[in-house]
Amino acid sequence: MAQLTCKDLCLGYDGKVIVENINFSVSQGDSLYILGENGSGKSTLVKTILGLMPPVSGTVETSDGLSPTQIGYLPQQTMVQKDFPASVREVVMSGFAGKSGLRPFYTKEEKRACAENMKKMGISDFASRCYRELSGGQQQRVLLARALCAADKMLLLDEPVAGLDPKVSHEMYETIDTLNKKYKMTIIMVSHDIPAALKYATHILHVGSEVFFGALDQYLGSQLGSHYTKIHGGGEQ
Repeated sequence: MAQLTCKDLCLGYDGKVIVENINFSVSQGDSLYILGENGSGKSTLVKTILGLMPPVSGTVETSDGLSPTQIGYLPQQTMVQKDFPASVREVVMSGFAGKSGLRPFYTKEEKRACAENMKKMGISDFASRCYRELSGGQQQRVLLARALCAADKMLLLDEPVAGLDPKVSHEMYETIDTLNKKYKMTIIMVSHDIPAALKYATHILHVGSEVFFGALDQYLGSQLGSHYTKIHGGGEQ
């Protein structure tokens, strides 16, 4: 059963249509990479999935026990986020804020889950350190642990390796792949990294003047996928 289904989506803002005819579904354990040129509507799609922006037309539906509030979100970092003056543990725990309502404290179960998610991300040893003192890669791991606290089944990641060096980027991709394969976390990732998509994706959604959705091998066999991966350095698998 699909966890997330988008039907006949038309996206845009201020009366201007950016992209239309988007149809896709994501099931538990999928790793969906969203590809396309700058300005093609990828970020608008992310905001629409999260319920932050309404579609011009069409629907976004969740099922299989998933609600929009259970989608963990890792946005692109801003300079304000990078300089956030809080401890690692405080940042990770804030992932539960959307679930706690007006409750002014965290439960024992939330504290346990926080510790477990920091362990998964390999950041337990600096739980008490100030977030802004960490390297870019470490900060992304903290934010990923925070997203895990907010998510039960699905993570939505917006270019999670942007600004990271190749070694740290590889480590981040491997960590996300482990969440997908070992913990059955559904992954939806906006990316410009074609080699990573060819290695880790199960499905591709390509948005732009032409829209494609399908399994990775179907994308590579399509004229659009073959052309896009060739000009962006994807090469062969």
